[in-house]
Amino acid sequence: MGYLFSLKNISLHYMLKQEKINILNNISLKIKKNERVSIIGESGSGKTSLLMIMAGLQRASGGLMTFENYNFTKISEEQIIEIRKSKIGMIFQDFYLLPNYSALENVMFPLEINKLINPKKKAIAILEELGLGKKINNLPSELSGGEQQRVAIARSISFNPEIILADEPTGNLDAKNSSIVIKILFDYSKRYQKSLVLVTHDENLAKKSDKIIKIKDGEIEDND
Repeated sequence: MGYLFSLKNISLHYMLKQEKINILNNISLKIKKNERVSIIGESGSGKTSLLMIMAGLQRASGGLMTFENYNFTKISEEQIIEIRKSKIGMIFQDFYLLPNYSALENVMFPLEINKLINPKKKAIAILEELGLGKKINNLPSELSGGEQQRVAIARSISFNPEIILADEPTGNLDAKNSSIVIKILFDYSKRYQKSLVLVTHDENLAKKSDKIIKIKDGEIEDND
């Protein structure tokens, strides 16, 4: 089975008043195709920064990262954007839905960017599958937190990405909605054989994954 992501000695730091602040130190890991991975650790451990680097939303200060056959540490920002918009689905704790777009329009957005056919039909089908068929015309402000997160999931999977990167996808949800969201993500990943990477502080959630990576003080402490 091939590797989708490969990170070798990834580091991240920034300068604050001539002092070097280290966020990540020599992170090395590999993620296979059709693998479900949880990255756990306390707040401030660097796990979200690691996910942002994997998404191409943050440049590493050092090291090597490849996605498929692309070297993210060398290619241009424009090339990374093209790869991300067609191959990497992102889910955030705070949803980041377009506030003036309906649920349907939010899900259609990446389909239209990728110039896929029948974007409206595909978006409706996904929203209906996630139990939001009666909410397609609602704005995010008219949806509950659980509904907003399901719209965010629908948006992230609408264009059939190779991997889903989810940053604390249940962080703002109650127990019932958390269970719904996690079931959707894991069912989708297994059904379509797509990789899934979850950043979470919930060790019970992490145990559902194929592999757990524990980050502490910017370094990998454990890699099950």
